[in-house]
Amino acid sequence: MKIGLYYGSETGNSEMLCEDMEAELGADYDCHILSLADVDPATLAKETFYIFVTSTYGNGDLPSTALPFEEAMQAQKPDLSGVRFAIFGLGDQVFSETFNHGSLKLSQMLLDAKAEMVGERGLHDASGFDMPEDVALPWVNGIMEHLEAAKAA
Repeated sequence: MKIGLYYGSETGNSEMLCEDMEAELGADYDCHILSLADVDPATLAKETFYIFVTSTYGNGDLPSTALPFEEAMQAQKPDLSGVRFAIFGLGDQVFSETFNHGSLKLSQMLLDAKAEMVGERGLHDASGFDMPEDVALPWVNGIMEHLEAAKAA
């Protein structure tokens, strides 16, 4: 199965988490990692499963590397019917009013374009004691188990 691991980041944490996910998924999957700055929404393919990892920046916005993707989504208004994705957000509960709004905003954008979200949005809180990978790796394994079970049914 092809897996696109796409990230939006200010500090590089989302990119590093995508690398951890790629290592966790191993050779069973054909993974590629890209910054959302380099992704044209019109190229999202039904044959690939997408995992988006993004932080939140400022007042609940997407980080700078995700802004070109957001602008392209608004300009193109693509029909992403048949495209499936999961999303993981990095945030900080100190900013409770906008906690993980970057991932919320991105997921809503994809859903509005008729893409299908698989599983629950994964969330990490930088104010907590867990490292991002301690939360994200069990989450991504659960997403893949869900996909495999759906494929077998």
